[in-house]
Order: sequence, then structure tokens, then C-alpha cells
Amino acid sequence: MELWYSEQHTDYVRFSLKIKEQLFCGKSEFQQIDILDTYEFGRALTLDGYLMVTEKDEFIYHDMIVHVPMATNLNIKKVLVIGAGDGGTIRELTRYQGIEQIDMVEIDEMVVKACRKFLPQTACKLEDPRVRIYYEDGLKYVRRKENEYDLILVDSTDPFGPGEGLFTKEFYGNCYNALKEDGILVNQHESTYYDAYVEAMKRAHKRIMETFPIARVYQAHIPTYPSGHWLFGYASKKYDPLLDLKEKEWNALGLTTKYYNTQLHKGCFALPNYVTEQLNEA
Repeated sequence: MELWYSEQHTDYVRFSLKIKEQLFCGKSEFQQIDILDTYEFGRALTLDGYLMVTEKDEFIYHDMIVHVPMATNLNIKKVLVIGAGDGGTIRELTRYQGIEQIDMVEIDEMVVKACRKFLPQTACKLEDPRVRIYYEDGLKYVRRKENEYDLILVDSTDPFGPGEGLFTKEFYGNCYNALKEDGILVNQHESTYYDAYVEAMKRAHKRIMETFPIARVYQAHIPTYPSGHWLFGYASKKYDPLLDLKEKEWNALGLTTKYYNTQLHKGCFALPNYVTEQLNEA
């Protein structure tokens, strides 16, 4: 018997992967957690039936959420990561020797435990001594912080369920307060293609623009995400990701990446016309 996983992107579009076997199935107090072994994309994490990470293309997302802000300010010392239970964002951050502390706030401990066991490709650096893991609500955590972080990465699920509060105006305002005077915020910014995702993207962009003096959007192609075209939001009190890119300095670090490079850094902020129109509507 053939086993397939399918994610419904719209009422009329589904994305399917053929499954070898189910490696983990668990129900936490927050969500349904499954880890599947697929033929084409390797091991995959799903939350409430939505695909979060696959071994084959996870490097794209994690490269772009981490290296874009890091190449803009190489003096980042203290980082807050909200979400990121699979560990891929942490893995990329630990490659920077200059980072002194990484605080990871993940609401669901079961996600982290499952990924440590079944997704070591992404979870392999969660034991780094610079990493502190807090199992609590990211919205409540950041509310208590002020002028503390150089960088905040919001590596969240979509804006419903456990991740819903991470797309509100209050949350972005709290992130602004938690950042130092030259701080940077990067969040996953949803898709540009299907209507439900577009509306969520517009709301997030509008709220960030109302909060930060510098607010930009950049893009990446992630095959297993809805439509394959995905956006990230960049916001800062001081640093513009194009004007302040430390190209020579970042390249001098000698980091080997599979997706990100400094030429792509400059190009990823050049958006298609239809996306620019959507952002202008926001």
C-alpha cells in the first residue's frame, strides 16, 4: 500500500509527498506533531498537518533567516530566537564565533525532543553552550525584555494556532523594545501567491512598518512551502540590509553555505511587481 502525506494549500491545491514510514506521532497540549520519512525530501516535520521542515530543502530557509541579518551587522552578540523548535536556525547562528548568547523560546517542548531524536540534521547544535532554551510563550517572554538583544529572529509557524500571537502589533512593539538601539528583527513573512497567505503577509508588513523606521521584505524559493515563493520581513532601528551590508567582511569569514551568498543578499530584496503592489496596499 502506498502512503502519501498531503498538505492543502488552498481549497483547490494540494502538495503531496510519498512516505516511507512515520517516525514519530505525538499530541502535545499545543498541537499535533509528526515526523515522516519521505522518498524525495528525506525526513519531514509537520505540525497540525502543516509542513515545517524537510531535510532536503531546510537549508534555504535557515540560510536566509540567519545570514541576511548577520551579514548586515557582524557585531551581533546576543540573539533571541522565537520558535525554531527544529533547531536549524540555531545551527546556523552557532557558526558565528562572535555571538556570545542565543536565547531560544519555544512554546512546545515535545517538538524539540522529537527533533533532537529524529531530525539531528537541524537539531545538532541545540547543545551548544551559548544556547539557552526556554519553554514558554514567545509573546509573553519578549514582553518582559527591554534593550537587551542585538537580533531577534521570529522562526514561527503560520499566524494561527500557537503562532498566532507572533503576528500582532503588540508583539512587534515588544520586539522593538527588547532590541538595543541598533537592533534587527527578522521574521518569516508568509507567501505571496495564495490569497489567505497574502492577507497575513500584508497585515504583518503593515504592523512592522508602523513600528520600525527601517522595514524591508526579501524573498527565497523554498520548494516545499506553499507556492514555493516565500518572504521574510526585515526591520531595524538603524541598519539597512542593502546600504549596510558588510560584503567583504562576511565573505572573509569563510562560511560555507548552500543557498546564501552576498550577491544573493543584494538580489533577494528586488521583488516582483505583483509583490511590490501587495506591499504597497499594506
